[in-house]
Order: sequence, then C-alpha cells, then structure tokens
Amino acid sequence: MSQVATRIEHDLLGDRAVPAEAYYGIHTLRALENFRITGTAISIYPDLVRALACVKQAAALANNALGLLPDDKAGAIARACEEIREGELLDQFLVDVVQGGAGTSTNMNANEVIANRALELLGHKRGGYQHLHPVEDVNMSQSTNDVYPTAVKVALHFAIDRLGAAMQELRRAFEAKAHEFGDVLKMGRTQLQDAVPMTLGQELSTYAVMLQEDEERLREAALLITEINLGATAIGTGINAHPEYAALVCQQLADITGIRLVTAPNLVEATQDAGAYVQLSGVLKRIAVKLSKVCNDLRLLSSGPRAGLGEINLPPVQAGSSIMPGKVNPVIPEVVNQIAFEVIGNDVTVSFAAEAGQLQLNAFEPVIAHSLFKSLMHLRNGCDTLRERCVTGITANRERMAKTVRESIGLVTALNPYIGYSAASEVAREALATGKTVYDLVLEKKLLSKEQLDEILRPENLTRPGRPVLPEPSGAKNAKL
Repeated sequence: MSQVATRIEHDLLGDRAVPAEAYYGIHTLRALENFRITGTAISIYPDLVRALACVKQAAALANNALGLLPDDKAGAIARACEEIREGELLDQFLVDVVQGGAGTSTNMNANEVIANRALELLGHKRGGYQHLHPVEDVNMSQSTNDVYPTAVKVALHFAIDRLGAAMQELRRAFEAKAHEFGDVLKMGRTQLQDAVPMTLGQELSTYAVMLQEDEERLREAALLITEINLGATAIGTGINAHPEYAALVCQQLADITGIRLVTAPNLVEATQDAGAYVQLSGVLKRIAVKLSKVCNDLRLLSSGPRAGLGEINLPPVQAGSSIMPGKVNPVIPEVVNQIAFEVIGNDVTVSFAAEAGQLQLNAFEPVIAHSLFKSLMHLRNGCDTLRERCVTGITANRERMAKTVRESIGLVTALNPYIGYSAASEVAREALATGKTVYDLVLEKKLLSKEQLDEILRPENLTRPGRPVLPEPSGAKNAKL
C-alpha cells in the first residue's frame, strides 16, 4: 500500500503532516479532527465559500491600495479568490458546518486554500509560507470576528436573491391558475363548514397575494444585512488595521459583489449583535408558515378523490401505496410541509444562538449560518418543486364544485337581504332536515320568483360586493323585495 506524500506544517500546538497535494493546511486539519459533528462540510454552501473569497479578495486589494501588501502578493491572492468565486477548489473547504470558535476554522480554511493556490500562481510549492502566508498576508487587517459574519451576510444575500426569484415564479404560477379558474364557482368554507360562494380563481389568487407580501418582507430583511463589520478586527476597535481600511475594504467588497454594503457606524456593537439574523430567520419562518398553510389547503381541496372534497386534482407524480392499487398521494405539498417544519425549528435554533452571545462576540454564528442557509436552500427548492411538480398541473373538477354550490345550505346567506334573516334561517333548517336544496325551498315557499332567484345566484353577483337589481316577479305574488 503506497503512502500518501505529506508536507510538514507548524502552528502553536506543534508540527503536523498535511497531505502534500492538499490546498488546506494545519489549521484545517485540526478542525477536521476536532469537529466531527454533522459530517457536512461548509462546501455544501457554495455561496458561503464564494462569499469568503469575495471578502479575502477585497481585503487584499484594500491592503494593497494602502501600501501594506505588495503587488505580487495582492495580485496572486486576488486571482486565487477569483478562481474560487468561479467554483474552483470547492472540495478543499472541508471543515464542518457546525464548529466551535465563532467560525475561526472556516476562516483559516479559506486563508490556507487561498494562500496555497496563490503560492502556485507565484511559482512556489504548496506550504511554502515563507513566500506568502495564510495569516500574515491573506488574513492581513482581518479577524475571524469580522471576516466570518461579513462573509455570512454576503452569502445570505446571494441565497436570498435566489429564494426571492423562486417565490416570484411560484406566485406567477398561482396567478396563472387563478386566471384560468376565474369563472369556476365553488363554496367557500370557514372552520371547515360551508360559508358562502366564491370562485376557485379567488381562492388561488390569495396564495399569490400571500407570496407577494412575503417577497416584500424578504427584501426588507435583506436590507438589514447590508450593514457589515469588516474592519472591526477582533472586537470592533479595529486593532491592527489601517485607519482607512474599513471604508476602503467595504467599497472594494461592494464593487466585487454588486451589493450595496455599508460599514456599521459602531463596529463594537456590530461585532456582537446578531439581531439581523434573528429578523431574517423570522421572515423565513413567516414564509414557511404561509407556504405550509397553502399546502394544507391543496391537500384538503384535492382530498378523495371520491370520498373527500375532490374539488381540484393535483398532478399524479408517483404511486401512493405499496398495498393499495391506484392510490395517489399529495406528496409534493407534503414535502413542502416538512420543509416548513424544519424552517420553524431552524428559527428556534437561531433565536437561542443569538441570545447566547456574550460580551463582545457571539461564538455561535456557525450554527446561525447553518440554520439560515438550510432554510433558504430548502425553501427555494420547495418553491421550485411546488411550482414545477404541482401547481402548474392543477385541474378543476368543475361539475363537483357546481353541485356543492347547488346543494349547499350556505347559499342561503346570499338571500338574507331579500327574504330576511328569519326566513333564511327557516329555509336553512328545513334544507338540512329534508335534504332539499335552498333553491327549491325558496321557490316552493314563493319567497322569490325564479327570475329573481336566478339573478341573485348568478356567479358574478355571488362573488363580489353589491346587490343586484332584481326583475319584477312574474307570478310570485308573495316575493319579498
């Protein structure tokens, strides 16, 4: 068995052998040994890796502009960062998503990978840190405590943009279905009991409105994370950084990312406060709760198909049972429900982690980041899946809905203004007792003429404000107008 070639690296704990071909170094190696927690590397979130490269590139350019980092080193670091931003070396970002140290292991992983790639670009071997050092050069003017939260916020922006786009597409799918079913009359329900008529289009349009509202809330939350603490270094005092560095590196990072970033007015406060994460997490929970409600409705409206409501059909995407032939389940809404449950749990995690910060730093940002990235990723995938595999294929059982309207006792509510509440109540009671329809009973009791009743019960009159002008009765002498 051949032995893996290694190189020797040194840190404050001593020497360790690192695989010679690895772009990571001794700090990453120790993190791999220390944090065998989830088995999931930070590379599962390419947005975070990309954001780290953006931050390191901005820092190198700012330090170079201030005369602190030579052109050759700055250029090599910047080129290495550009490669990582394009997706190269993703497999070298190996530390666990959940880690102690407030993200130090993630920051050191980035420093080492960038340094070793920059060394190659300068014509040196990996590990030749005498030529370009992960901490002294790549991490110049920085601390984990300003790099990590800044990278997390940049990465969150990338992820928020994609979630917003997925929500917009789902909203448009509901809008299209609302338009398609705008003329389909059905019974509305409150507390799972018959209420008053509405159209299926009105029902589905509400889901589009709910999504649009949450798109706006998401944009508002995104504004809160444009404030960064890059330049704060250890606790916000800016120790070891040039006085002009914070403003310059913020501008460089804004130019690289295309995000309108601003430096926090109080860097000491910004380094310890996790309030923006809590706000974002709350918005993601809101989105999840409302998406889950929509999916509950879709499952209920499609229930049956014969022994349930059965008003709509969800597209069949897989067999529903290993024992019941022909059974098809609403698996797409079900999976989105489960995503919602997870996001709600992630919000609890974020809340506890934000609260647990002490004094000048919150050491629990890794689990905050992990929770937020999971929520954003899964909500985005859930929106796409719901749209592609469910909403666009919804069909309506028009005759079934028309039948329930004809037979519903709730129809009597529309007659209140014309026959009075007492008479309407008596019609409802008798309809329930005899099984006769409201329509037939009103005619039988000569409360309204057929012409008047048909006018009142026209779909457009049942589903919007106002009272129709009734025709004169032709034979119904006792009609009450």
